[in-house]
Amino acid sequence: MIYRSLAGERVSQLGFGAMRLPMAGTAVDVPETIRILRHAMDHGVNYLDTAWVYHDGKSEGIVGKALEDGYRDRTFVATKSPLWLMKDPADFDHYLDEQLKRLDTDHIDFYLLHALNAGTWETCKHLDALGFLERAKRSGKIRHAGFSFHDELSVFKEIVDHGGWEFCQIQYNYLDRGFQAGEEGLHYAKDRGIDVIVMEPLRGGSLARGVPPSVQALWDGAAVRRTPADWALRWIWDQPEVSLVLSGMAAIEQVEENLRTAADAAPLSLSDAERALVGEVETAYRGETRIDCTACRYCMPCPSGVDIPRNFAQYNTYYMFMQDALVKADYRWIPEAERASVCTDCGTCEELCPQQLPIREHLKAVTAAFAGV
Repeated sequence: MIYRSLAGERVSQLGFGAMRLPMAGTAVDVPETIRILRHAMDHGVNYLDTAWVYHDGKSEGIVGKALEDGYRDRTFVATKSPLWLMKDPADFDHYLDEQLKRLDTDHIDFYLLHALNAGTWETCKHLDALGFLERAKRSGKIRHAGFSFHDELSVFKEIVDHGGWEFCQIQYNYLDRGFQAGEEGLHYAKDRGIDVIVMEPLRGGSLARGVPPSVQALWDGAAVRRTPADWALRWIWDQPEVSLVLSGMAAIEQVEENLRTAADAAPLSLSDAERALVGEVETAYRGETRIDCTACRYCMPCPSGVDIPRNFAQYNTYYMFMQDALVKADYRWIPEAERASVCTDCGTCEELCPQQLPIREHLKAVTAAFAGV
């Protein structure tokens, strides 16, 4: 295992994300989860990440059980404050105390404000969330304070510039270089002394499964044969600005594969040819899209409320990953009032589109593809 620095601590570059745990039917397979968590820790993983909401509130308690029998003393624990539940400044303390009970610990090593965006950031400022974090650090209940992020780059920069952070957590992979905080955000944070954790390095597993033939042919032609997951993780670990990568591992085989990669995927270890190959793979994935939308947003706002670029992006992603069922399920995150199905066929968008796309026909295709989601 290679170790890096995160907020001054020596952490394994592979962290275990406890959002996608082994299942037994509709419930978490607790014995198997404990087995694979401890297997990871026995082989060098020393950072476990969970949150109040994961697995309907059960993840923190399960992680706490895995940390029994001496594992807590050798592992950094991270969890997150559920901002959507905060109505009063005292709520921050209440939920932190509940999380300490769930995890059966007297302190949390890395505590994050969960999924900051423009709206929750305003809530945090109004309720003095950073003041709470400082008090929690002084009391010893938490050791390091940071945030996870899901919004536009401009919002990320505003939060970073506010100060008071030791680390942050962003979505980043070779297909999401310009998504949300993205590559620019990674460098922006590091240049200001804030360490960066990467989540969704495999896009929820999509980069490891349902690989289209055009992409697989490129991987197969590489001088060194690696799995798609191996390539995706190495691409991130090649970047010295990254402190840690979180992977949600729901099977012992996934743990073993990621451990093998983490053993020698050092910063700046990819060759120029290998970096170029990942770029070719990104281009091949983009070539699998169905709608040539550039997300310029000239079509917005839609009179009916449809978020046209977001619907097209989800549709393209669905076909990019071979009509993957889990990718399809992600469509539910688009509010119903902003989905393609509310299009009234007015045509205003087509008059404004610089690409002259048949937007109304594309929206009908999106509606058909995601019917029932």
